[in-house]
This record gives sequence, structure tokens and C-alpha cells, in this order.
Amino acid sequence: MSELVDGSTESAVGPAHIAIIMDGNNRWAKKKHLPSIAGHTAGAAAVRRTVEAAARSGVKVLTLFAFSSENWKRPQVEVDGLMGLFMRSLKKELKRLQAHKIRLRVMGDISGFSEGLQAQIRATEDATKDHDQMTLVIAANYGGRWDIAQAAKSLAEQVASGQLSPEDITEEKLASRIQLADLPEPDLLIRTSGEERISNFMLWQSAYSEFVFLPVLWPDFDQSDFDEAIGIYQNRQRRYGGR
Repeated sequence: MSELVDGSTESAVGPAHIAIIMDGNNRWAKKKHLPSIAGHTAGAAAVRRTVEAAARSGVKVLTLFAFSSENWKRPQVEVDGLMGLFMRSLKKELKRLQAHKIRLRVMGDISGFSEGLQAQIRATEDATKDHDQMTLVIAANYGGRWDIAQAAKSLAEQVASGQLSPEDITEEKLASRIQLADLPEPDLLIRTSGEERISNFMLWQSAYSEFVFLPVLWPDFDQSDFDEAIGIYQNRQRRYGGR
């Protein structure tokens, strides 16, 4: 990155960490007069394309918002379909992750999932834990407010036990308990489908992320859309609070 005369930073290189809100599966299905699960299945194919595009581009961390803590409110048949698709994808994509040396991590409250799905998540994470080409993070049963609340709870427990005093609580201590604390924060956050909000996703981590909102529905997201978002990011001036 290069310094500009006003002290801001121009992103001449690509982002190290990209986070994506994969929106538009249901609208895609409705446009084609298909059930919602068809949109989610098509969305899974877009995930595969995007992981490959990110790996080719040298991205080190790719975080995908797959299932929010609010998504449990959707119709039960859709939730069941999503859980089944998640299980099948974990099993199906393991060989691909291993072949490309991609580590999988799942962030969120996985205790809300079935025992079988929890076991599959742990097995896939364990099988890929030593890979270092790229880290693929799947946000599942995740919410940004939940993330901050569980970090605050962790600090509160230390205060209650006498290990920490309230005066010792800092942004850095809270940040150390936020999900993905060991990884760089997102440089770029993309949302598809034309909606322009972050819907409780990575509220803490995206404090200085660049946001790019694209009109494409997620199942149609491809290399050209990925490249467009990268291009927009590279033309931004990142100030990090400076002038």
C-alpha cells in the first residue's frame, strides 16, 4: 500500500481478508419459480467458485456468512434444507480443501446444531487444521452482537473470579476474545443482492473494513464479480480514522 499526501492509504494490493454476506439465494429461486433450497444449492456452487477465485488471488482469509443466528426464524423446511446442505457440503468439499491446502474454520455458536453436524464440523476442521494456503471461515449460527456479548461475558467471568479488575478491561482485551481474534480483520466486506447493510455480521471486526455492495444475486456471483469488488477496493483510500 502507498501513502498519499493527505496521510490516507491507497490499497494498491489486494485484500488479505475478504468477508462476504452471501445474499440473494431465495430471490434467485423465486425468479426461476423454484423452491428455496434450489437457490441455496446454487449458492453452494457460487461458494466453490469464490473459494477458488480467492485462493488464486492470494487471499489469506475468506469469511462467508452462511447462516445467521436470526435465520432460525425462517420456515422449518428451509432451515432443515440448509442444515442438510451444510452437512453434505462439509463431506463433499473435504478432499478439495485438502488438495488446495485450505484450512476450514467455523465461527459461531455451533452448539445450536445437531450432534451429527457438530461432529462433522469438528472432523473437517481437524482434518484441515495444518493447511496454510488459505483459511476459509464459515460463519454459522453467528451474529455480531452475540460475538461481542460472549467476549464481554468472558471478561466478566474473569472479573468475578478476581483474575481481572474492571480497570484492566481495554479494547485490546475485549478484541482478544472476539471470534477470529488470531486472524487479520477483514479488509473488504462484500454483500451481494443489492442490499446495503451488514445485518449483524462481524460488527467488531469490520470497524475499518471497506464495504462493497453489488447488485448480483449470490448464486450468480462469479469471477467477474469477484474481480469487480477487488478493483473497487484497490481504488479506495483507507484512512483508518486519519485525515
